[in-house]
Amino acid sequence: MSGQERENFLLTVRNLNVFFDGKAKGLWKQKEKIQVLRDVSFSMKRGEILGLVGESGCGKSTLARTILHIIRDYQGEIFSSAGCSQMVFQDPFGSLNPARKVGWILEEPLKNKGGMEKDERRQKALQMLKRVGLDEKYADRYPRELSGGQRQRVAIAAALMLEPELLIADEPVSALDVTIQAQILELLLQLHKEMNLSVLFISHDLRVVYQICDRVMIMQKGHIVEQGETGAVYENPQAAYTKELLAAAGFSED
Repeated sequence: MSGQERENFLLTVRNLNVFFDGKAKGLWKQKEKIQVLRDVSFSMKRGEILGLVGESGCGKSTLARTILHIIRDYQGEIFSSAGCSQMVFQDPFGSLNPARKVGWILEEPLKNKGGMEKDERRQKALQMLKRVGLDEKYADRYPRELSGGQRQRVAIAAALMLEPELLIADEPVSALDVTIQAQILELLLQLHKEMNLSVLFISHDLRVVYQICDRVMIMQKGHIVEQGETGAVYENPQAAYTKELLAAAGFSED
């Protein structure tokens, strides 16, 4: 990777392939390999919101987990100059420890990192709650005592505690009703601006992506079939699959 690429891009993925084990064929035969990602290549600019769109099961979440090295068995190259990368998941209730209060959840990444006293960690947790639009009193509540929108704000706060440069948001609003979706999207845009975040925004909802993303990638069966500036892709799609998705979402080529 050249020095110019490192300077211009926060993340570059080249020819990424991921295989999962399928069912074994026969009693003594090895398990067949199922290819989930197929030669995925793209670069992500610093400070941009990059959308990743595709139907459920096409490999979007697998790509996110591979970028974060949650999935370590892959072929290809991943270059990231982000000092820290974090993820916000679709289901905030499932991603938050139900046995712990919100304050503990927010402080835990700081404890694991080390270098901060207890009072400092508590103060930073309370500050982050305010930043995501929640009162300090929520630090003493359990996730089950919060609404879906409040839980997602806590999940976002937890992801931001280590001040990541790259935030991967995996369907962060799909489990919420429309009104709350709008509030969370507005919060993400605000945080993106205030914290100079680069955001990989994963969604199956083309209308949401159109609202907030600078560029967009269209994924079909583990392969990026089209990518470019959001407006250009939506107004003049090149891939047949992109045209199908846009038509289904009510976008016209006119």
